[in-house]
Amino acid sequence: MSISDSNIEIWKIRRLIKNLEKLRGNGTSMISLLLSPRDAISKVQGMLATEMGTATNIKSRVNRQAVLTAITSAKERLKLYSRTPANGLVIYCGTVIGEDGGSEKKYTIDFEPFRPLNTFKYICDNKFCTQPLFELLENDETFGFVIMDGAGCLFGTLQGANRTILQQISVQLPKKHGRGGQSAPRFARIREEKRGHYVRKVAELTTSHFITDDRPNVKGLVLAGSANFKNDLSQSDLFDKRLSEIVIKIVDVSYGGENGFNQAISLAEDALSNVKFVEEKQLISKYFEEIALDTGMICFGVEDTLHSLECGACDKVVCWEGLEINRYEVQNPQTEEIFIHNLNKDQEKDPKYFTDEKTGIDLDVIKCEALSEWLCEHYKDYGAKLEFITDKSQEGYQFVNGFGGIGGFLRFKIEMPETVYEKEDNGEGDEEAFDPDEDFI
Repeated sequence: MSISDSNIEIWKIRRLIKNLEKLRGNGTSMISLLLSPRDAISKVQGMLATEMGTATNIKSRVNRQAVLTAITSAKERLKLYSRTPANGLVIYCGTVIGEDGGSEKKYTIDFEPFRPLNTFKYICDNKFCTQPLFELLENDETFGFVIMDGAGCLFGTLQGANRTILQQISVQLPKKHGRGGQSAPRFARIREEKRGHYVRKVAELTTSHFITDDRPNVKGLVLAGSANFKNDLSQSDLFDKRLSEIVIKIVDVSYGGENGFNQAISLAEDALSNVKFVEEKQLISKYFEEIALDTGMICFGVEDTLHSLECGACDKVVCWEGLEINRYEVQNPQTEEIFIHNLNKDQEKDPKYFTDEKTGIDLDVIKCEALSEWLCEHYKDYGAKLEFITDKSQEGYQFVNGFGGIGGFLRFKIEMPETVYEKEDNGEGDEEAFDPDEDFI
């Protein structure tokens, strides 16, 4: 899975969690069933059969019926799988309370997560258990660490919360002072020669650990140590240039080995968290640069972006992860003509989008979904790429508030459709004319 696809899957899980956390049920009628790849479907089916027998002892008739219905729905969903998927299985089912607080409806969803689950959970509660899904959102990017001092060197990686030691070597270097028998220049020359061999060996091992198929296999590299070796390594001609480009931080640590590895992770925490932040800033800065140069190779706004996407001119769509625009498919019941409307919260309240202008009849809503979800499902159909951004950076905030939170980079220039802006009714007949002598302050 590419980094772009992984980011989209993370966005989908984050949005799913947001929707699941809003749902509530009565009693213990909401079931969360999460299977790891190691859990057998048949074993879980047997467990659910036992749970059905236990649920018959619930005193409340309404709660008992709701729990039995949810367990039955979970068993039916499990029958769709002959074996547990490679990344595990997530099932949420139960009876949820509607937004009005009075109505109830059944809710069932099952899917294979994009990353393996490492735990089994079966929980009956008045809400869905989403904590295991949060663990899937942990940063899966791998960072390399080189902890180098005068006693040895450690090579390790950090992926999310998983720390791995790849190799650890020890070395015996001569001190600055000898016990006599050699001249000072000769002793210094031998010492520098051995230090040079040590730096060469570390540089070669760094390349072997962090270069695969002629490209770095880590997102960034952190060099750490208690002496000046880390600086010598980064400045050495022996250090692979492909790795020097991804060095995100050089830190001083008080220890070597595993203790130094732990300390380096703590000291480089800000740099590790800012990698995605920096990539986002660079993407939006490039977008603003295209605007400043007036190249005509960008688009912004919902209508222009979707028009360029449909024309095949859009190479990359940039979308704010909190975009609150819904895509409506409405149909005229008489002519069976279908219209597409992309509406924000205020536009959804306007009846003109749901009535025919000529006849005034109500249009039927065939489908309604978030525009961001529609983009996730269809951006590949147009040969485009999709990038989600936040509004946490200054550039991201400006993009969201100044350009509507959606735009794109074009492959070639196209003519955009003219947008007709409606004049706002300022109530000219109700307000008095502006008098500069009386109204100017």
